[in-house]
Amino acid sequence: MRSTTSTTRSRRHPAGPRNEARTMTPDRNHRSRAVVLMALMLTVPVYAADTQPLDNLLAQQAAGDKAAKAAQDKIDQLDDGTQEMLGKYRRILEDTASVTKYNAHLTEQVVAQRAEISSINDQLATIETTSRDVFPLMEKMVATLEQFVALDVPFKIEDRTKRVQTLKGLLGRADVTVSEKYRRILEAYQIEMEYGRTLDSYETKLGEGDAASLVDVVRLGRVALMYRRPDGKDAGYWDTAAKQWVSDPGLAKDVEHSLRVARKQGAPELLWVQLPAPTEVQQ
Repeated sequence: MRSTTSTTRSRRHPAGPRNEARTMTPDRNHRSRAVVLMALMLTVPVYAADTQPLDNLLAQQAAGDKAAKAAQDKIDQLDDGTQEMLGKYRRILEDTASVTKYNAHLTEQVVAQRAEISSINDQLATIETTSRDVFPLMEKMVATLEQFVALDVPFKIEDRTKRVQTLKGLLGRADVTVSEKYRRILEAYQIEMEYGRTLDSYETKLGEGDAASLVDVVRLGRVALMYRRPDGKDAGYWDTAAKQWVSDPGLAKDVEHSLRVARKQGAPELLWVQLPAPTEVQQ
């Protein structure tokens, strides 16, 4: 009987704790939950305290990046300013070189102008004497030209005489400068020189009064002066020794040929003209 009872108790003993767990009251369950919540609350500050150095490190890193960016921006600004100043400096050097060359050129001009002013002043100092000496010379030149035209071969005598008279009237005009008067006189001399090496033809009246008739005249420099009447019935030449016109109908063909060449109606070629016989020069 004891043995049986002992066995029976040992079978009930394991079932004791399970029955107690199953029969836990509500107050005990509430206490367990409170303990868990308190444990969680105690662990949260621990985790928060552990993350504080990391936040500080991140903040310092961000501040460093911001400072580096600001420094780089400053460097970029300084580099841009340096490049701009370098460009200005180079332009200033170029402008300085250009101004230096221009000043050197102006200096040369000033020196030349001062020399010219000095020369003009010297000329002004002697202009009165020059004008006093030039005027008699110009009068003599006009008088010589007038005498030359009167003694020369009588071609275009009216035009040449009129030119001389114009020069004589020009000398007495106060509104014409001395240089212009001198230029006109030299121009007249140049025209007379050209007559000596040109071939020319023109129409004029030969004779005096009612006996004057129209003739064609051809001039070969100052070597020969010949005429021919339009009807071809008469021809002749100027006799330099006798100072008169000489009729010679035998020259009609030669004069006709010379007229065609002078009028550019024929090709230039050898011309036959009447020349005066050479005379002995008396010393």
